[in-house]
Amino acid sequence: MGQKDSSLLSLDAQGLKLAIVVSRYNPQVCEGLLQAALQTLEECGLKKEEVDIKHVPGAFEIPLAAQWLVETHNYHGVICLGAVIRGGTPHFDYVCEAVTHGLNQVMLKTSTPIGFGILTTNNDEEAIERSSDNENNKGRETARTVVEMALLKRELQSL
Repeated sequence: MGQKDSSLLSLDAQGLKLAIVVSRYNPQVCEGLLQAALQTLEECGLKKEEVDIKHVPGAFEIPLAAQWLVETHNYHGVICLGAVIRGGTPHFDYVCEAVTHGLNQVMLKTSTPIGFGILTTNNDEEAIERSSDNENNKGRETARTVVEMALLKRELQSL
């Protein structure tokens, strides 16, 4: 099955309050994800100053920071960005599983859109490709997903 082209969907994020949690680990990759997410939010009508950005040490800390942000009740969604690159030990598997499970728990427990922009790659080259300034950047995709889900929640709550 092919992927859906989300660029065909026009999203108006004006009036939404969003946060971004981004890892400081793998800084080149995470900065690329962050810049693409911010550019996408701007294309959807949000200014950079309207988005709260919080940095955490690594991907493992992202779920807790996302939960804290949601608990403030100030955000319609949280975009989570990070990179876990496979190494020679099982550490990769443990971190990927913990982050995936943690963010899923936060989203389901709080009924708040949580964007999973955590790269889980086999090597640096794959991570750089998915965080470069191009249409394959997962920061862009994650930002659009959170905006779309926050708008859907707003629509459903107004029924």
